[in-house]
Amino acid sequence: MALNSSTNSDSKSEKPVSLIWGCELSREKQTYTFQIPQKWKYEQQLALRTICLGERAKDEFNVVEIVPSEDSKDTTPVPLATLKPSVLPMATMVGVELTPPVTFRLRAGSGPVYITGQHVTLIPDLSWDEEEEEEEEEVAEEESSQEESPPKPIKHAAPNKRGNIAKKKMEKEEENSTPSDDDAFLSKGRGTVRGRKSAAKK
Repeated sequence: MALNSSTNSDSKSEKPVSLIWGCELSREKQTYTFQIPQKWKYEQQLALRTICLGERAKDEFNVVEIVPSEDSKDTTPVPLATLKPSVLPMATMVGVELTPPVTFRLRAGSGPVYITGQHVTLIPDLSWDEEEEEEEEEVAEEESSQEESPPKPIKHAAPNKRGNIAKKKMEKEEENSTPSDDDAFLSKGRGTVRGRKSAAKK
């Protein structure tokens, strides 16, 4: 389709809606104009699917064409299909996408000829607005909860009891291993006594 909004990811506020469309051309009604009301502001598209003859069609050539609009510079009609019950009762349209207003005309034959397709229109997509509102509300709630919640106290690491006990044991062992003043004095005295005795023997 040539709809810009259906392929453009930036236009999130619109979504395409497809409707079945059809018309009949005959000797009594040789032209049909597909147009939309002026109050419709959104883009419209007509995608043709099939052109077929009715059961009452005579074994003759039926030529269907598109008549250019009055505003168009090219006024030459564009043939769409040439149908005949015994040769080609139906033609499949592929890639024929038209922007209204479009006028179809039965150039030759008496019909009836049926033209079918899809009328694609864009309508406001309210789901995007609802999702955006929900996201904004969630962000506002998170910000308010962060402002209202008091700062959490900092937890200090618990002292290591085993480490303190080991330190105390080491300090006690050091105190026991260091000699006292009395022990140092006695050790010195023993050395002098031995010295005197050795001197007397000489």
